[in-house]
Amino acid sequence: MSESGSKLLIERVFKKLLQSEKEALAEENPRHTALNRDNYTFAQVGYESKPTGALYVLSVEPRTRNKFLYRGRIWVDAEDFAVVRLEGEPAKNPSFWTKDTKIDQTYAKVNDFWFPASNRSTTSIRLGGRAYLTIEYQDYQTTAAPSMKDSTSTVAGYK
Repeated sequence: MSESGSKLLIERVFKKLLQSEKEALAEENPRHTALNRDNYTFAQVGYESKPTGALYVLSVEPRTRNKFLYRGRIWVDAEDFAVVRLEGEPAKNPSFWTKDTKIDQTYAKVNDFWFPASNRSTTSIRLGGRAYLTIEYQDYQTTAAPSMKDSTSTVAGYK
């Protein structure tokens, strides 16, 4: 990881962003941040055909103003029903120091699993200017689990 630019931005914006990410993963939060009908309303707004396959385009609106939720659009793979792209903004401004944040997150399929591929955010800063955050994910490796029939373990005392 590398940091460059204004120390004020790094301390007041980016480090707070990373702290928020840790908070979102805390034990009690995943239920309140999951992409499901409890937390969002969905509406299909389009359908796109790409060389990699068809995608449903959905608008997503949070049911509550929560700094871990967002409003915008998601692109869903028509075969796997996995989110392949998210474009939006936070439902609630995460920091006094920021105003207008745009998020663009993409996912990539590696073998049979979908993983984050990139996350790009552009934020307007109250003191003037813009802050850009780019996270690239790469080098995923998947390994096969041993077959259940090859296992010598027991389930609830049964073989």
